[in-house]
Amino acid sequence: MSLELTRDPLEWRTERFVMRPLERTDAPELLALFGDPAVVEFMDIDPLEDLEEAYGVIDWAQSRRREGLGARWSIRPEGGGPLIGTCGFNTLELERGRRGEVAYDLARAYWGKGVMSEILPELVGIGFDGLELRRLEAFVTPGNAASCRLLERHGFAREGQLRDHGFWKGRFWDQFIYARIDQRAD
Repeated sequence: MSLELTRDPLEWRTERFVMRPLERTDAPELLALFGDPAVVEFMDIDPLEDLEEAYGVIDWAQSRRREGLGARWSIRPEGGGPLIGTCGFNTLELERGRRGEVAYDLARAYWGKGVMSEILPELVGIGFDGLELRRLEAFVTPGNAASCRLLERHGFAREGQLRDHGFWKGRFWDQFIYARIDQRAD
C-alpha cells in the first residue's frame, strides 16, 4: 500500500478545494454543517444540536484513521474559507476484500456547484492508487437522487437495493448499494 492512513498527513488538493483530516478544531463548523436538517436528511444521524455531538463525529473519524479502518477529510475552499463538507472512507476492509465505503456530504449553499464532481475522482484515485483497493462502495438512501447521479457519472454502478439495511432516526431504511471496481489489474 503506498498510502499509510496512520502515518501520512493525508492532506490533498483539487483545483478549487483543500482536504485535510477532520480535527477537533473543526467542531463548530461541523456543528453548523450537520446541524442543517437538509444536509443530514439522507444520513444516518439526526441534525447535531451541540458541540459535544460534533466532537463525537470527529473523535469517531480520528479513531477510524488511527486504527487504519477509515479516513474522513474536511473540505474547504483553496486559499482558506469555511468548512463546506466532508468526504472519505467510512470503512475500509484491507485484509479480506480490499474495499472501501466512500461517503461525502456538502453544505446546502454548495449544492449543484460541481464540488463533489471535482472531489470524487480524487477520492477514487486515493482508494485505487493510494490504498490499493479493488472495490469502492457507496450506500445511498432512496430519495437522494443527486447522490445517485453523482456516483453514476463517475463510473459507479447501482448493484441493488438492501431492504431495511439500517436503523436510524427511529426506523429502518433501505439503501442502494453502488460500486466501482478497479479493473486496471485485469
